[in-house]
Amino acid sequence: MGKQQMKALLYGWISIFGLMILTSFVLAICLKFSSMSASVLSWTTLIAGLLCSFAGGLIAGAKSMKKGWIIGGLTGLGFSLFTFIVQYLSYNQGFSLEQSLHHLGFVLSALIGGVAGVNINRTKVA
Repeated sequence: MGKQQMKALLYGWISIFGLMILTSFVLAICLKFSSMSASVLSWTTLIAGLLCSFAGGLIAGAKSMKKGWIIGGLTGLGFSLFTFIVQYLSYNQGFSLEQSLHHLGFVLSALIGGVAGVNINRTKVA
């Protein structure tokens, strides 16, 4: 993997974490000042996570300019691995089946974002 792809992965991971922090802040404010139920919050966080993962893959694919599915997949895998490590070391818990399915969705979302990012960058040759 070249220097350009590593830089693209770094941009993807930073964008995912930045968007997740921003989304968490907005959801915390919504939870504090509204009557949002736990089931709505669960679905909202899943959708927000999928969108953040897609955006991170999109940015990584756009920066990489080639092999979007690999870059996007690695971006999603890196995010899931980081989440697993934090959860395991901080809370001494592994992934449940439900969390594993969510993270599979995050990886697939980032993979699709990586493919889209590469194809957005391409110029049409007449």
